[in-house]
Amino acid sequence: QVQLVESGGGLVQAGGSLRLSCAASGRTFSSYAMGWFRQAPGKEREFVATISWGGEEIYYADAVRGRFTISRDNAKNTVYLQMNTLKPEDTAVYYCAARTAARYYYPTEYDYWGQGTQVTVSS
Repeated sequence: QVQLVESGGGLVQAGGSLRLSCAASGRTFSSYAMGWFRQAPGKEREFVATISWGGEEIYYADAVRGRFTISRDNAKNTVYLQMNTLKPEDTAVYYCAARTAARYYYPTEYDYWGQGTQVTVSS
């Protein structure tokens, strides 16, 4: 079992930045690839970014590539999402998730989820 707790969300103006953190506890964090998803009101949960257990493989959704950066610190059992140049369309609840599956794009590939943190970008 892995417990995930997100933090760092909030209200920011368009063009601003936020850094989300996801702290993990329980089973060996470094065994899991990690991902960030987001869900806006009335929309399905969508993939944002993922990072392999060792950090060598990183993938981003087209909508965030070049603006968001995912990273992890296995010594601190934490994964991060640095979000720059935020846009109103980035407004959503952001979730971190852990997986052992090789595929990363769909929520069903992930075994554990955090409770989410709200990010609101004002125009």
